[in-house]
Amino acid sequence: MEWVAQMFQNLGNTIQALGPADVVSSILDIAVVAYLIYRLMLLVSRTSTANVARAIVLLVVVLWVSELLHLRVINFILGRTLELGFLALVVIFQPELRKGLEQLGNNRLKNLFTKEAETSELDTAITQTVTAYTALSKDRVGALMVFERDILLDDVVRTGTALDCAVEAALLKNLFWNKAPLHDGAVIVRSGRIVGAGCMLPMTASTTLSKDLGMRHRAAVGVSERSDAVVAVVSEETGSISLAVGGSLMQHLAPEKLEQFLRSELMPQQKEEERKAFFLSGLFRSRKGGEGRGEEDETAQ
Repeated sequence: MEWVAQMFQNLGNTIQALGPADVVSSILDIAVVAYLIYRLMLLVSRTSTANVARAIVLLVVVLWVSELLHLRVINFILGRTLELGFLALVVIFQPELRKGLEQLGNNRLKNLFTKEAETSELDTAITQTVTAYTALSKDRVGALMVFERDILLDDVVRTGTALDCAVEAALLKNLFWNKAPLHDGAVIVRSGRIVGAGCMLPMTASTTLSKDLGMRHRAAVGVSERSDAVVAVVSEETGSISLAVGGSLMQHLAPEKLEQFLRSELMPQQKEEERKAFFLSGLFRSRKGGEGRGEEDETAQ
């Protein structure tokens, strides 16, 4: 146990030798490294990358053991393999790395410049979408709408016809009419406005989805896996309404539930402001009522 005591003694001497600025910089350094490790663990925890990560850890452990046992040939081969492996990792984790960079590039700073008009358009877009989906569901007309959030889908928009118009229920019913030229693709909505129609979406590779689900549902899950978009689907076979978020699919939604989920996913800040306003108004009414009762008591006396 002497080495443990010696280690703590050296650590204490090092801390004493550090100045306040050094302590702050060290804490910041540790915090940044801890955050990077945390993000890396989140990346590795995904099913698509967990097996690859385990293989890499196994190779590193074998390399370390081969160095301890002086297995020079194995150590040389594994060392060269890991050196080339960094290039292979870029290829293997390309979708995850791209998604992370897109999230970094589309940061929340843009929200500082968002106008109230965009919130109003998004609110109207949700209302019009629910109205259109209610009619499409009754008529069993297939529909596929993608609501962008932080990650832009410019590559997807380029696969269809570029538009720039408000979301209207009548327009959506015309776009998804089974004889319309753009009915097979997806409608892309950005900041409450339609920016593309007839767009092709990437399919999911998941094997857990029901085989009864068609191409629209698989495309909805696929684009929700690769981005933070919210995707609404109407089944052409059953008329059922579904919603895909983060690779998960919620099926058999009533129009009221569809509107509730769309607002909670696309306008969470508005719901939070509404809750705060309701709480403050209730608090104000209770205080006002208390003051009124106090004045009545004084009058009675």
